[in-house]
Amino acid sequence: MKVRPFKGIRPPRELVEEVASRPYDVLNSEEARAEAEGNEKSLYHIIKPEIDFPVGTDEHSPEVYEKAVENFTAFRNNGWLVQDDEPHYYVYAQTMDGRTQYGIVIGASVEDYMNCTIKKHELTRKDKEEDRMKHVRINNANIEPVFLAFPDNKVLEEVIVQVAAGEPEYDFIASDGFGHKFWVVEDRKLIETITAEFEKMPAMYIADGHHRSAAAALVGHEKACSNLEAHTGNESYNYFLAVAFPASHLRIIDYNRLVTDLNGLSPAEFLKKLEDDFIVENKGETVYKPSALHNFSLYLDGNWYSLTAREGTYDDNDPIGVLDVTVSSELILQKLLNIGDLRTSKRIDFVGGIRGLEELKRRCDSGEMAAAIALYPVSMKQLMDIADSGAIMPPKTTWFEPKLRSGLVIHSLAD
Repeated sequence: MKVRPFKGIRPPRELVEEVASRPYDVLNSEEARAEAEGNEKSLYHIIKPEIDFPVGTDEHSPEVYEKAVENFTAFRNNGWLVQDDEPHYYVYAQTMDGRTQYGIVIGASVEDYMNCTIKKHELTRKDKEEDRMKHVRINNANIEPVFLAFPDNKVLEEVIVQVAAGEPEYDFIASDGFGHKFWVVEDRKLIETITAEFEKMPAMYIADGHHRSAAAALVGHEKACSNLEAHTGNESYNYFLAVAFPASHLRIIDYNRLVTDLNGLSPAEFLKKLEDDFIVENKGETVYKPSALHNFSLYLDGNWYSLTAREGTYDDNDPIGVLDVTVSSELILQKLLNIGDLRTSKRIDFVGGIRGLEELKRRCDSGEMAAAIALYPVSMKQLMDIADSGAIMPPKTTWFEPKLRSGLVIHSLAD
């Protein structure tokens, strides 16, 4: 893998909590407007610039993209974002529920993405790609990072431990209760070691940010193609902003399903049909969480049920067939409920496990939804096996938490 340090654009220490934000794609315009209220330094003014326009303004209109670059320029002119004098790597630590994961902030290679050694496990949508491409083009920068994973590496773990033993540049707890620490790697030998260790890796894996990575790489490729006579391969546009974590540091949490109706079946009929493929156990009103692979939780008509897939209904030798999203999609959503395309169906919704199973119960009890299905989470090994096989996971399979905080560092394409 080809990586390199870069001259990060980032907030002064005393401003980081005002500048840093959640990623652009985990909240809507009104939520961003509310979170940024009274804070002119919030990164939302750059990544969700529609908040500076009247409610209802089309977030994809040209003037909104232009406002992003206007605000980015203003942030730099005002000293709210300042570029480092020298290229650095950075170490970024996130703490959630007493558990900390450490990543290395890198310039990841556009070439590695284009030749698929930065491996994907999800499909992307062209409209979402184009939105982020416009944002990268007009700002000439990667404002937000891509979330990558790499196979565990003892030397890089030692580098992380050494850097994290020092005083962090940033150290704060965000409004969601998650802790964030950030160190600048200044030692030139450590920088050389990081570059050399990544060069030994055969692949890295996109954990989160498929649209961001596609957009960043495609814009970099565009710039290379438009600069053929002078292109050297060393330009900043050949790299994009990423935080790469050792795979063992990461935890994928459950990504659950809610359905609006039972396809004409009564609750009793639905439960009866489930028995063809599952061992069904009524757990009563006590919240039931899936206990292992191929065990599911169903909330229906005020009761929780354990569903255990019967032998022969799944294929543990198939990297896709082994996934519980595949089992539930084929045996419940398609077979019983006639929900085919999970990307387009209006009869299904998805809820990340960070909201808890009580959220599933709430939405069913309100009458909004008819039933909920909770899944045992995918493992990092399953994700990497699928990416290595060249296959694509079904929609809404992985939910990583905590999310990367945006605004800690930005990568310019101009240097």
